[in-house]
Amino acid sequence: MQHSLLLSEYKPTSQLVVERRSLSGPKFPVVDTHTHFGPMAFGQHYQHAYQLDVAVAAFRSLGVKHVINADTIWGEPLRQLLQFLEPYQEFFTTFGSVETALLDDPQFAQITRRTMEAGKAMGMRGLKFWKDISLGQTDAQGRSIPIDDQRLHPIWEGAAELNLPVLIHIADPAAFFAPIDVHNERYEELQQHPDWSFADSRYFRFAELMEQQERLLANHPRTTFIVAHMGSYAENLGRVSQWLERYPNLYVDLAARINELGRQPYTARTFFAKHRDRILFGTDANACYQEHMVYYEFLETKNEYIPYSTAAVPNQGRWQIYGLGLDDDILRRVYYENAETLLGPLG
Repeated sequence: MQHSLLLSEYKPTSQLVVERRSLSGPKFPVVDTHTHFGPMAFGQHYQHAYQLDVAVAAFRSLGVKHVINADTIWGEPLRQLLQFLEPYQEFFTTFGSVETALLDDPQFAQITRRTMEAGKAMGMRGLKFWKDISLGQTDAQGRSIPIDDQRLHPIWEGAAELNLPVLIHIADPAAFFAPIDVHNERYEELQQHPDWSFADSRYFRFAELMEQQERLLANHPRTTFIVAHMGSYAENLGRVSQWLERYPNLYVDLAARINELGRQPYTARTFFAKHRDRILFGTDANACYQEHMVYYEFLETKNEYIPYSTAAVPNQGRWQIYGLGLDDDILRRVYYENAETLLGPLG
């Protein structure tokens, strides 16, 4: 009898016997508001990383009628990406970005405005920002940049004036800011990706990022923010609910967070019912990676103890999830109506 086993070798098979309803696709057409088809996911040679026609066909076969393709590029790279996607322009809405590394430039406000205006003229419909602003970039004095920094205000105010929604990733899961020790529920994931850890004191603490995020929402009420990954805090839907009540300019997407939502099904179901007009469907999928059927099962059924990933060992925590069984009104709003409220008819 084996008395010791590495955690990485442990792959238990559940003996639970419960009914599991299967789906062939989503109940309603889907707008995936958080995908990546360009250099953010595939690097500068993204055009050769996948076949565009095959990728679009795969998404459509999964019931997706339209996607928001988000990338942190501007200028000529943005023009090239839009040109690459042009054969399927009815399928894509693209969000671009601006060069935040220039925030200490005396002309930053003017440069930012010109960049956004040029992007919108090319066909950009919104802005995308990643966590690297506050969790990687530093200013000319070597200091970390709070996401609510006064120097960034021209971006958010310009976005409001140009009617460009802002899809922003501000913080990673709370466990990524905790020590990688026996108490960390994402231990395996952080062991595999130690560079994902922000436990080092040189980074803003998770609580600090949440305070910055709330000030950002409060300081720019005319700007529409889609705070990705369930408003940065899927582990605490009570806090996210407070933000949604307080800030009408806030939307959230559920990209890459059904692992968190599905282990709190009662709380999550109440949250979706209460905030049905402010939640966007999103997966964080790229052109070669689609797990949409897992999302549909989570949202549409009351299936119990189901995997949130097709991986042999789930990569976002060793647990299973429970379906929410949402009603049709909520499903329609989350699947496509809320996205079309922000951007007009899609697909």
